[in-house]
Amino acid sequence: MSSLQIRPAQPADLPRLTDIYNHYVIHAPATFDLEPRTLEQHAEWLAQFGETGRHRLLVGEEDGLVVGYAGTRRFRGKPAYNTTVESTIYCVPEATGRGIGAKLYAALFDAIAGEDVHRIVAGYVPPNPGSEKLHAQFGFKPVGTFTEQGYKFGRYWDVVWLERPLKLEAE
Repeated sequence: MSSLQIRPAQPADLPRLTDIYNHYVIHAPATFDLEPRTLEQHAEWLAQFGETGRHRLLVGEEDGLVVGYAGTRRFRGKPAYNTTVESTIYCVPEATGRGIGAKLYAALFDAIAGEDVHRIVAGYVPPNPGSEKLHAQFGFKPVGTFTEQGYKFGRYWDVVWLERPLKLEAE
């Protein structure tokens, strides 16, 4: 196996990014989308990210194939929220548990280190011990659980919300 290469996402990555995301739409409550996204829908999502600024999307690639991605995007639309970003991270199922998510998050948070970001927020649907561990590893602290926030697969799901400052105390 070759080593993981991390780089900014490019428009050519769109089909693979869509496939990765749609796996979770179909098979997991990790996203509350109920229908797989089309390439056109996912292209709109991809357009929010830049190679500079607060809103970035990085991909991890092995042997020329994208195996995961991590990004930061706008948290809410009102201007007072501009210095808060929401993180997102997904890996292909066969790549989970191999440290790819940690490498992606490390590169992502390094990439935005000089940006005007005060807080990073994240949410995950429990139980998800991998996501819980990954976020704790990067200094995220739980701030609350929104109960029964999404209805998918015939049941309601909670969302655990976490936050961290861009610059951690130990840095």
